[in-house]
Amino acid sequence: MRANPGRAFWRAAAGTAAIEFAFLAVPFMALAFAVFEFGRACWTLEALQESAVQGARCIGVQSSSCYSSDSYSASATTRYVQGVAGGWGITVPTANIVPVQSTTCGTVAGFAQVQITYTFSTVVGQLIPALTNRMLTATSCFPDNP
Repeated sequence: MRANPGRAFWRAAAGTAAIEFAFLAVPFMALAFAVFEFGRACWTLEALQESAVQGARCIGVQSSSCYSSDSYSASATTRYVQGVAGGWGITVPTANIVPVQSTTCGTVAGFAQVQITYTFSTVVGQLIPALTNRMLTATSCFPDNP
């Protein structure tokens, strides 16, 4: 018969690797998800910016994608910007795209401008509350072609 069964319990080494893994796996998984989601947010912002750039350029060079019967069409421009964003895998609602044919950018007049707002929500909301329903905005100007 053993004299002190508690002493054997504390000296046992079986399963220590599993316990150590359990302690470290949670923070490492949280870090991995955070890096992935911040990368996805940056990629989404890049996609929105590129869509705004292409939309402003479409207006500025008077492309047939943004003009209908030689006159500017805001709805055609919006559809064009949605198509560019769709190529990146992002769906932007019509109300979140504001195309302007002639405006001032900075202090210089005569520019076409497209502004896009998009609500980014993370798939791991409780883990990264800073990215939950975060509003991303992209704006681009392009000189109007006379």
